[in-house]
Amino acid sequence: SNDGVVAELQGHSQEVCGLKWSPQGSQLASGGNDNLLNIWEARRNQSRFTISRHQAAVKALAWCPFHSNLLASGGGTADRRICLWNTGNGQCLNEVDTKSQVCAVQWSTHDRELVSSHGFTHNQLILWRYAGRGRVHKVVELTGHQARVLHMAQSPDGTTIVSAAADETLRFWRILGSPTRSAAKLKMEHSSRGLLGANCIR
Repeated sequence: SNDGVVAELQGHSQEVCGLKWSPQGSQLASGGNDNLLNIWEARRNQSRFTISRHQAAVKALAWCPFHSNLLASGGGTADRRICLWNTGNGQCLNEVDTKSQVCAVQWSTHDRELVSSHGFTHNQLILWRYAGRGRVHKVVELTGHQARVLHMAQSPDGTTIVSAAADETLRFWRILGSPTRSAAKLKMEHSSRGLLGANCIR
């Protein structure tokens, strides 16, 4: 039954594996196994932009909380890139080769930083500093997972990333800043608890 369906969007030829609303609710990003990234406007049934820059499935999507038209997308094993987009005009501002499959991307709530999680070949997390105009600089790589890091979630206070991997573990990384303490200070405070304060639950 289609009871309750108010719209249907068609813009992919294979499975849709990534989906994120913008913080303002005015744009929707979808990524597919067809390697396409679609940017939809909330009040239209057609894609505003259909982007074919990635060379593998687009699962990782994250809207920037401090720039309304800034989107990060990540490609799979054959692509390995994070691209940063101006969704106002469809322009790719920058792309970074991460050397690994990109599984997820998460922006910091408080700082101009983002975290990416990865699969083949390194199964790592990477903390990036956003430098403006689409530019990002790698801060640190975080290792410990033994298989693909499939999902990430940010703690309510915005300081901790929890990662979930195919190695059947959750790991907690206190690597992001808070409204009152910088990320660098948090990393120093928790260095005694393991790599950048990482704890593991199996």
